[in-house]
Amino acid sequence: MRYEELADEYCSITRPLVVLGDRWTLLILKQSFAGVRRFNAFQSVLGISRSRLQNRLDRLVEHEILVKQKSDEGAHEEYRLTDKGFDIYPILMALRDWGDAYMAPDGPPVLYQHRDCGGEAHVHLECDSCSKPMTARDVTPAVGPGLVAIGL
Repeated sequence: MRYEELADEYCSITRPLVVLGDRWTLLILKQSFAGVRRFNAFQSVLGISRSRLQNRLDRLVEHEILVKQKSDEGAHEEYRLTDKGFDIYPILMALRDWGDAYMAPDGPPVLYQHRDCGGEAHVHLECDSCSKPMTARDVTPAVGPGLVAIGL
């Protein structure tokens, strides 16, 4: 299957990969959460080519994850996270949790702490009905309304 065809898959894991599934896009989002907003700043901190950066920023704007707008000073354009973009944060934190557990032998390089109490931020999977913690071993996929709606 070709990469472009993945957007047509009836899968809510596969479809977002078409938008988010390369390292540059995730690194741009990571920097967005760190406060980077301007094209030149993204390029400087990431060392990415101008054309590749523009391509990824355009895709994030097209999918309404970032919005391009004039800066508060009005001299430059900035890329700002939308609500849809902010909803990606748990994905990055889940990657960070995994990276800390398996790829940081000397401990986490960065601690993400709660501004109010100083506790660490982590992603936890839990049942929305009983609130019990879950792992992959506790989950069974079932046909959802989106698949029923298309008659599959």
